[in-house]
Amino acid sequence: MAERAGGDKDWVTVRRDAETGIETIRAHFRGHAYDLHDHDELLVGVTEQGVQAFRCRRRLHTSTPGRVILIEPGEAHDGHSPAEDGFTYAMLYLPVPLLTARTDALKGLMPRAAGCLGFRDTLADDPGLAATILSAFLALHRGEGRLARDLSVDRLAERLARHLAPPPDRQRLRPDRAAALVRDLLHARMAEDVGLDELSAAAGVDRFRLNRAFRTAFGLSPHAYLVRLRLRAARRRLAEGEAPALVAAEVGFADQSHLGRWFRRAYGMTPAAYRDLCTNVPD
Repeated sequence: MAERAGGDKDWVTVRRDAETGIETIRAHFRGHAYDLHDHDELLVGVTEQGVQAFRCRRRLHTSTPGRVILIEPGEAHDGHSPAEDGFTYAMLYLPVPLLTARTDALKGLMPRAAGCLGFRDTLADDPGLAATILSAFLALHRGEGRLARDLSVDRLAERLARHLAPPPDRQRLRPDRAAALVRDLLHARMAEDVGLDELSAAAGVDRFRLNRAFRTAFGLSPHAYLVRLRLRAARRRLAEGEAPALVAAEVGFADQSHLGRWFRRAYGMTPAAYRDLCTNVPD
């Protein structure tokens, strides 16, 4: 268990359950909170205080106290406060395999694509779900023991099943062929220093058409998409206790300071602070 404070205005507390991999985060931000980023896990949380504004699914959402936030794996989002007093929220980061294995109800609503869970809505007004989220959050964040954790997560899985979108409602347009090729190439060569000319040659289109097609398909430039890939990989490795300098080199950042700049913008803390919060292993 560990905690990190970010000064008089912003603060973040993080806990990570080593057995399940569930992370719980409670934070308060004023003004800008974090840049556009995504996660491997499902994010399930509740706004506790203030007005929480964020972009997700290419639109602006506004959450107020008691509203539930539901964000899918790989779904890009950012965050800021439009009000001077900021906002406070509690969030669980739920590994997909753990959640989908909890109940038959969840399994029945899962999309066929492996590891792909979808929510009908990003924001939900469901007081019962909000209470269940906060109960599970407290059981994990306070370290109330395995039995309290297991029962609260089971109850949460059952409540979340009502908000999952069946496969027919979650079909997305197939991306442009060139955009899809470049996406796959970025995944395969994440740690390499690839250029736009190289990507356009591999896709068989000029760089300007490629950039337009990629933005249309994925809502980001190829570079922004690559940074997101690297950040997600870095976060996984840091949570396992790897040193920030090694992580930076392994996932494709120029050095530890380069990783640090992007990591702080996305997650509101330094790589070293996140590693310590997850593992209690000091640098």
